[in-house]
Amino acid sequence: MDFDEIVGPHSLCRKRRFKSDPGNLNLPIPHVFLDDTSIRDASLADSSTSKDQHIFSSGELSNDDDDMDVANIFHPDAPSTVEHVQKETDQGEHFIRKGQKETWKVCHFNSLPKWMQDNDYLLRGHRPPLPTFSECFRSMFRIHTETGNIWTHFLGCISFIGIAFYVLTRPSNQIQWREKVVFAIFFAGVITCLGMSFVFHTVYCRSEKISKLFSKLDYCGIAFLIIGSFVPWLYYGFYCSFQPKLIYTILVIVLGTATVIVSLWDAFSEPRYRSLRAGVFVAFGLSGAIPAIHYLIIEGWFPTFYTAPFAWLCLMAVLYITGAIFYALRMPERFCPGKCDIWFNSHQIFHILVIAAACIHYHGISEMAIHRLTSGDCT
Repeated sequence: MDFDEIVGPHSLCRKRRFKSDPGNLNLPIPHVFLDDTSIRDASLADSSTSKDQHIFSSGELSNDDDDMDVANIFHPDAPSTVEHVQKETDQGEHFIRKGQKETWKVCHFNSLPKWMQDNDYLLRGHRPPLPTFSECFRSMFRIHTETGNIWTHFLGCISFIGIAFYVLTRPSNQIQWREKVVFAIFFAGVITCLGMSFVFHTVYCRSEKISKLFSKLDYCGIAFLIIGSFVPWLYYGFYCSFQPKLIYTILVIVLGTATVIVSLWDAFSEPRYRSLRAGVFVAFGLSGAIPAIHYLIIEGWFPTFYTAPFAWLCLMAVLYITGAIFYALRMPERFCPGKCDIWFNSHQIFHILVIAAACIHYHGISEMAIHRLTSGDCT
């Protein structure tokens, strides 16, 4: 474009002529731009300018709308420039948020919000609250206080899914449908417990609401595990005694339902009720002592322990109770705070013992099923 100066040594503005219409503005005045001389002084210029001259007075620029018009006149590309700057700003904020997500660091117990403070003997290596579920699941691959808890039950869950698939897909000439139903109940209890536990330990740092919700599901999973563990051995233990089998099965379902209801109590997941939680589940498990004593009376002490796989079930119970004791007393970290923050703390030991007990229980009920099915029909 060509620029011509207005004649005179004290000119306050210059006229800008375009060879082509800039943006088809269809303005009634030529396009001009102001020098550094103030607009106030421009209003003192001679009002009788030629048709190729135009002076903006202060009155014409007294409001925001006129200022915007002038900006658009002087800089036709201003709107697109603003949009570009806004886009760059949004992209910068996006990268900053992305960087914050990817660079979170483990923190001290005292830096956690109150709803995440569960075990004050684990001092360092805690995850902070994370903003999204995807961040929570990506944290599985980093080292922190929950790494062991997550992976123990995640791998256990996957393993039992594989075992269940193998057992339940056997042809009927190998495993009859009644046995498949009984073992399916056991597998459902184990997989539900391990799966709920894995998910809870992964996502509980998302928010307080999510933490409370999945802690309830975690405790319900433990109740389902106990119910699923009772059913197979009651079925095979009282294989030829329908009435006791029915009574004890109903009793287990009632106690299991009561345990689930207690687990849904909001305060049940609070740290101060840790011993109560352990006590509720241990009491539910020990209720199996009643049918166990009945079974010993029917079968006899010697055959039960030396010719039947009942001893495996007793070992299973010992492992579950031992794990609950470690969990309730928070051993060994209570004797060496800060030394078991990442590995070998009480909750990880509890998880390992639960998996071991489930494996032993599976072996025990398998041996019991073989013993019952090979000993002939009931007489």
